[in-house]
Amino acid sequence: MLRTRELLKERQFAASLAAAEALLTQVPENRDVLYLTAVSQRYLGRMADALATLARFEQVHPDYGRLYQERGHCLRAVGRPAAAIEAYQRAVSLNGALPASWRGLADLCRAAGRHAEADSADRFAKHVATLPTAIVTATSLFAEGETHAAESLVRQFLQQHGDHIEAMRLLAQIGMKLDILDDAEFLLESVLVFAEDYHAARYEYAVVLSKRHKHQQAIEEIRKLRAIEPDNRAFRTILGNAYVGLGDHEAALRIFHELLAETPAKEDLHLSIAHALKTLGRQSDAIDSYRAAAAARPSFGDAYWSLANLKTYRFADAEIGRMRAEEIAASTALVDRYHLCFALGKAFEDRGEYAESFRYYERGNLLKKGEIRYRPELIERNARLQASVGTREFFAERSGFGCSRPDAIFIVGLPRAGSTLIEQILASHSQVEGTMELADIPRRVQQLQGREPNDAQPRYPAVLSELTAEQFQRFGEKYLADTQVYRTGKPFFIDKMPNNFRHLGLIHLILPNAKIIDARREPMACCFSNFKQLFANGQEFTYSLEDIGRYYRSYVTLMDHWDAVLPGRILRVQHEAVVADLEGNVRRLLEFCGLDFEPQCVEFYKTERSVRTASSEQVRRPIFKEGLDQWRHFEPWLGPLAAALAASR
Repeated sequence: MLRTRELLKERQFAASLAAAEALLTQVPENRDVLYLTAVSQRYLGRMADALATLARFEQVHPDYGRLYQERGHCLRAVGRPAAAIEAYQRAVSLNGALPASWRGLADLCRAAGRHAEADSADRFAKHVATLPTAIVTATSLFAEGETHAAESLVRQFLQQHGDHIEAMRLLAQIGMKLDILDDAEFLLESVLVFAEDYHAARYEYAVVLSKRHKHQQAIEEIRKLRAIEPDNRAFRTILGNAYVGLGDHEAALRIFHELLAETPAKEDLHLSIAHALKTLGRQSDAIDSYRAAAAARPSFGDAYWSLANLKTYRFADAEIGRMRAEEIAASTALVDRYHLCFALGKAFEDRGEYAESFRYYERGNLLKKGEIRYRPELIERNARLQASVGTREFFAERSGFGCSRPDAIFIVGLPRAGSTLIEQILASHSQVEGTMELADIPRRVQQLQGREPNDAQPRYPAVLSELTAEQFQRFGEKYLADTQVYRTGKPFFIDKMPNNFRHLGLIHLILPNAKIIDARREPMACCFSNFKQLFANGQEFTYSLEDIGRYYRSYVTLMDHWDAVLPGRILRVQHEAVVADLEGNVRRLLEFCGLDFEPQCVEFYKTERSVRTASSEQVRRPIFKEGLDQWRHFEPWLGPLAAALAASR
């Protein structure tokens, strides 16, 4: 590769092409080899060959900006200016640090009489020219998928130029890509201190705020941007998503429908509309919108999975045929492929074809697991550390700490364990607000862990022993203040984030009078239900039977510890018991929460409210017992799960 690049720099184009073509026989899909081949062909005047190479290139690397820049050069050379403009536009949309593309756009647009576009391209070209070489290089690396190399370069630059706005913004974008959202928020906030009118940075700041579930703050930032550009699509889209985050689905739908009227073929808008309709309980309308999303892009796996995830939808033969064809198509993206696999798993399960169903569930999980970096030992170690820090003596020494208000009701456990049913029962009470899976406790944990968490010696939960009574009081008050945006005035509200079971020590210290309910389900049923579920985000332990089994046992062990050191603080609710005796368990729940019995809690399925989880349609129907043992249909393939559950004991 290095020799081939050197030959190209030395303008020995025939030799560079021969070297690149020799490499292609060994690595026919290598991005850099394909690029060098096309560039060499162009310099040799072989434009048809170069365009053919680029077409082949696009099949395997469709998001590489330099590919489209090279296509623009070729098309310009053969006298196709309109197609060249389109290629350059695609190039800069993927990689804004390509000055040759900006200059090509400016020249071609001016020649075509498109002066406004030419002036805009000129401005971008001049802006790139003013940037330090390190930042241009890092921006290109980041755009080309070399994230860690870009991060290293921009961090080195910031060590000498600590307040460089573009460098801070780029590092924030890298933080967003790597899901280091607290760093990204801090950096973008700093950029806006130095450059209040930097609208692109403010937009990214709003995106980060939304990702961190700070939806009201995101709305405030977007309103500032819309005061300048009221019709900007990106601004309106994130505003709609922020309304979804706040639970104002009607406001979100108004925005999404406006956007859809302008671009009827946008599959992601159909999907967003469908999600909002589903959450509001308008299932028939949601189904129509999910189908419209699939029609707009037949390989759109999320549309099919969303239909399957209704749990009540049944696919027709023709739909299954289309899904199978799209799943094996070479052009189908990985994310669409595993969505289709999970949807097909559900489709065949509903038909009683369990071997075929498991084949697709297993394939979908394998594909999904390949793109995540879950390490079960970190979760298990965290549980051990929680137990070693949070002893009975530790809590006794901190008796009376925290905010005494009893507003919060936490429902914890594993996903798919019946927590949505418990939430719906409690939210049917006149005194209780149903909200959603709130991110406030995980966000506080992330802050306690620090900006640079050390996996070998984590700061949390040991840091809890260093905090003062005043700090715990402040944390509790801040939690209640920040969650106020989800409430409408009822005295109690529910936080249904299942993973909070890992942080019950922290919750007890900041909110000692909050109620804690542990939603529990038979292990095999619960674990396999997670294996069948493709989560929108998080829950990375669910994509392997072994990982799920280990996680479940770690959860049970830690809950046993909390029961021992915080006796009486947690109510365990077994899903199977609720199904067997609904009213008895409703009374037990209400008594634990200090609430009077109200009959509508038994008729929870009549309650009209937004429900966001995978069980949203199931809790709008009376309880049925048929689902308790569905996992037994798959028992022949669940040996690894049974072994993991047994080995962890």
